[in-house]
Amino acid sequence: MKGATIWRIAIVVGLVGLLEVMCLVGVIPPLTMQPPHRIVIDLVAMLASGSLNGAIAKTLGNAAIAFVVSMIAGVASAIAIHHFKRVRDTLEPVFATYYAIPVFAFYPLLIILLGLGDAPQIFIGAMLGVVAVIVNTLNGLDRVPRVLLKTAQVNQMSAVETAWRITLPCAAPYILTGAKLAVAYSLIGIIGAEFIMSTGGMGYEISFAYNNFDNAIMYPLILLILIVSITINTLLARWEKMLMNRRGLR
Repeated sequence: MKGATIWRIAIVVGLVGLLEVMCLVGVIPPLTMQPPHRIVIDLVAMLASGSLNGAIAKTLGNAAIAFVVSMIAGVASAIAIHHFKRVRDTLEPVFATYYAIPVFAFYPLLIILLGLGDAPQIFIGAMLGVVAVIVNTLNGLDRVPRVLLKTAQVNQMSAVETAWRITLPCAAPYILTGAKLAVAYSLIGIIGAEFIMSTGGMGYEISFAYNNFDNAIMYPLILLILIVSITINTLLARWEKMLMNRRGLR
C-alpha cells in the first residue's frame, strides 16, 4: 500500500473517530446526528428490512440511465466538436461557465415538457454529467498522436473506424476521468430533483426524514450514497490508472 493511500485512510479514520467522540460526549446532540457506528447499524437494519429497497432502486436506476446518456451524448458530441474548430471556440466559454447555470431552475419547464415521471429527473442528471464528459473527452482527443491519425489516413480508414480503432482508445483514460465526474453529477442531479418534487426515491426519503427529524433514515441513506459513489469512482480510477500505466503516462 502506497504512502498516499495510507495517509488518505488515516485522515478518513481520524475524522470519523473524531465525529464518533463528539457524538458520544454530547458535543453533537443526538437530535442533530447519531454516532457513525449507529449510522452503520441503522443502514444494515434498513437494507435487511427492505423497507426502502424500492426508493433505492428507483434512484440508482435513474442515476445509471442518466450516467449512460451523459456518456453516450458527451463522447459523441466531443468527437463532433473536435472536428470543427470554430464550433469548439464558440462553445468553450459555455463549457467553462456551464456549472454556474442553475439547472434545477428548469425543473418546472421540464415537467411541462416531459411530464411528472422520472424523465425530468433523468434529464437533469444527464445535463449535469454531459459537459464533464465532453470537456475531458476533448482533452483526450487533443492528445492523440498525429502519427496515428496519419496512419489512419494512409490506410484510408473511415471517420467511424478511425474513432473506434484509434482516437477513442487513445483518449480512453481521459474519458474515464469524465466518467468519474459524470457518476457524481448524475447522482447529484437525480437526488436533487427528488428533493424538489418527487413522491419517491432516495432524495425524497432523505428530505422527508430531514423534515421529520428521522436521523435513522436520513444519515444511513446519505452514507449509502457515499458508498455507492466512492465504490464506482474507485473502480473507474483503477481502470484509468491501468490504462495510463500501460501507455507509460504515469
